[in-house]
Amino acid sequence: MQVSETTKIPQNWQQFLRVGDNKAGLFHFLTNVPLADVVTKTVMMTYDSTVVQFGESVDTSEISPCSHEEADTRLLLHCLHAARSGMKRIIIRTVDTDVVVLAVAFFDRLLVDKLWIHFGTGKHTRVIAVHDLATVLGAQKCRALPVFHALTGCDTVSSFSGKGKKSMWQTWSAFPDVTAAFLELSDSGHSPDDISEATISLLERFIVVVYDRTSELSDLNSCRRQLFTKKCRSLELLPPTSDAFCLHVKRAVLQGVHVWGKSLQIEPEPVCPSKWGWVKKDDQWTPVWMTLPEVSKVCRELIHCCCKKDCARRCKCVKANLTCTALRRCDNE
Repeated sequence: MQVSETTKIPQNWQQFLRVGDNKAGLFHFLTNVPLADVVTKTVMMTYDSTVVQFGESVDTSEISPCSHEEADTRLLLHCLHAARSGMKRIIIRTVDTDVVVLAVAFFDRLLVDKLWIHFGTGKHTRVIAVHDLATVLGAQKCRALPVFHALTGCDTVSSFSGKGKKSMWQTWSAFPDVTAAFLELSDSGHSPDDISEATISLLERFIVVVYDRTSELSDLNSCRRQLFTKKCRSLELLPPTSDAFCLHVKRAVLQGVHVWGKSLQIEPEPVCPSKWGWVKKDDQWTPVWMTLPEVSKVCRELIHCCCKKDCARRCKCVKANLTCTALRRCDNE
């Protein structure tokens, strides 16, 4: 990146940095700024897969070259390198929740005494003591955290309709048995075949409890049927089918284990997403949502509304251009 006197400074930096090429160009520019005579501390900047440093020279063979694609994981590798260089009290500046999750999960492997995260922006800025969080949660829950975070929704894995992180966390506290399933996925996950039926069963029970705390059911298909027929839940408020959920679990393992789980490896071995709930179409990876046909297309007689009076424009059936079925509440023909 070359800057002249006529170069325009971006007015909206947030919007400017949302473009990947702009962000990369900015880092390339900063690494070419002559800071050697200005910097009195050791400063390191990433330049693509390498690291450029200013000030006192430090061995960077453990962090450069690095094949990490995301800064979230690369930050943790740099923390480990700093700890091995004698820095035992470290603070990370970020606005990304993923970094907080990974810092807590990897704290016991970072070789630091204290680790803080300066998190948020403006009035919402706060300093999070990662070492205290890791102590309170315990080793098992910390190790299970990346899989839990991926399973309940992140940048590359979808979330459950109407179910946020808070309700998911509360369910985990109410159903601690699922920790064993999270740990099983964290420790295995080398192949989709490594995910046992017992693990999937525990995870399905966890999601059942998320959608219905009073349910005694253990599988998602039965839960969907009960919520649909007994409690008149609309399709968009039902949990996923067992088929769709298995694919969801695979995507969560890909992110939580094969990407985040290798945060401390300088050049982690890449994994093909095609085995983990993704398919490549026109050079783009897209999720495989299900292997079974969509029920609303093959069983239209199951579509119904909850209108108490005649179906009007707000009726879901009308919006979807569907004819009201025998399951309707109103008398509209």
